Amino acid sequence: MSPLSRRHFLRDCGLGLGKIAAAGLLTDALSGTATATPAGAPRAPHFAPKAKAVIHLFMAGAPSQLELFDPKPTLTRLEGKPLPKSVVGDQRYAFIQPDAAVMGPQFDFAQHGQSGAVLGSPLPHLAKVADELCFVRSVHTDQFNHAPAQIFFNTGFSQPGRPCIGSWALYGLGAESRDLPAFVVMSTGSGLSGGSALWSSGFLPTTYTGVRFRSGDAPILNVATPPGYSDELQNDTYRLVGDLNRMRLGPVGDPEIATRIASYEMAARLQLSAPELTDLSSEPKETLELYGCDPAKPDFARACLLARRMVQRGVRFINIYHEGWDAHSDVKGNVQNNCRATDQASAALVADLKRRGMLDETLVVWGGEFGRTPMVETNPALGRKAGRDHHPQAYTMWMAGGGARAGHTHGATDDFGFHIVQDPVHVHDMQATMLHLLGFDHERLTYQHAGRDFRLTDVHGEVVHELLA
Repeated sequence: MSPLSRRHFLRDCGLGLGKIAAAGLLTDALSGTATATPAGAPRAPHFAPKAKAVIHLFMAGAPSQLELFDPKPTLTRLEGKPLPKSVVGDQRYAFIQPDAAVMGPQFDFAQHGQSGAVLGSPLPHLAKVADELCFVRSVHTDQFNHAPAQIFFNTGFSQPGRPCIGSWALYGLGAESRDLPAFVVMSTGSGLSGGSALWSSGFLPTTYTGVRFRSGDAPILNVATPPGYSDELQNDTYRLVGDLNRMRLGPVGDPEIATRIASYEMAARLQLSAPELTDLSSEPKETLELYGCDPAKPDFARACLLARRMVQRGVRFINIYHEGWDAHSDVKGNVQNNCRATDQASAALVADLKRRGMLDETLVVWGGEFGRTPMVETNPALGRKAGRDHHPQAYTMWMAGGGARAGHTHGATDDFGFHIVQDPVHVHDMQATMLHLLGFDHERLTYQHAGRDFRLTDVHGEVVHELLA
């Protein structure tokens, strides 16, 4: 019998779980044996995709389109007066009365690029990449409160329990990388009304749930070895749990057991891949300055740079949620502060992907859950003034790369920014278009649950072909 024990390799030779995982992966590669991958092997979509990855920049709280994308000089002329009753109709709001006074746009607008895209002054960096963007000024939703509207955009339904668009993408495409989760979620700001339902796999197997990367020194929970646990104990525990799970998986066949096995194996690989991913020391100073990124500061800029690095490493779907756009008071200050936090990095992400030849196959989507009212919100009892209430009837989003039509502005609202008057785009239409760019017919990407077939777009939605390159 060899005098060399497992303890010898783990302690005296300095071999930890991460190195064992790496050796296991190498053994698998040489032997042709594949370990479990959380989202399964890569699968072909319905047709050739334009986009192979999505970076969804979700501006939670709802940015004001009237300050950023949709200038309305008429509102300036009407400032202080109510909108015509024929415009407001029977619409009701949570915090203002229908006869609330009009408030004009708080910033100047100008045209940019060869496309002549019109942008508000708080977006000087985005203006530099305007010709790469496809603006959709005519998005509308069914929901007027934050949580249901955020859930609606991400899952196609206003209540928790349905799979999100990232989960649907993984269900259809599978995973490309074995060393990182295929669906990653990051957030910056003050909190999400919709919570974890925004990246839940709903009734799909939990292997398709988004993996939350948190701010700070430990972006992924439960990857680092806990204090007081030796490498030997951790490795023995890992093997034992894996053996027990496989013993149970055989007779039961529960896909959630397979998910757990895959998650443990991914955790072992993440002990090597996650530190390498989040270490930005290899990024040139010029790139860090492009994003406005301080590697030690966990903010939106760092999240955008990490998203680019994830796409390079095979991550399929990335959500970056930036919270804090809910401007019930001081809409001008709210927009200024949030644009300072997001404008440079959003534009840098587009520019960086393009210069690396990655933009054509990476779809970037920017927008919130609804828009803001043309009427002012002022409520002394709540300490609010010069704000805007929720407005589901019309708002603006933009897309870039991944088959989206560059240098195009789609749709229009009336002179008051209240109603859509040209080319309306429902949230389900946006979802159908995103899936189309990933190579899916949204009516055929279905999953049977509770006796019927479900899809992201429910029983609605049309691909907006005018948004396609």
